[in-house]
Amino acid sequence: MSRPNSKNPDHDPSSGLSETALVEPKFEAALAELEQIVQNMEGGRLPLEEALAAYRRGSELLKHCQRQLGDAERQIQILENGMLRDFEPAGGEAR
Repeated sequence: MSRPNSKNPDHDPSSGLSETALVEPKFEAALAELEQIVQNMEGGRLPLEEALAAYRRGSELLKHCQRQLGDAERQIQILENGMLRDFEPAGGEAR
């Protein structure tokens, strides 16, 4: 029987999540990893199990990147006359 990780008391080995899965990568790192996965899959040389695992990981990374972009979009605000307002692109309305 394995012992709980003494370095990380919050890590629950029974959860099935590794410590690396608990730490979300920065946008740039996630995007770079996603691009590498796509290149590997487009090469068509991955065995079936590895291709499925790569697809799952790519899906997670894509959702992560989309979530980070959405969060950043919502955080973009402009200070105008002492008041914060949403950013409005030059050619249109704020969403």
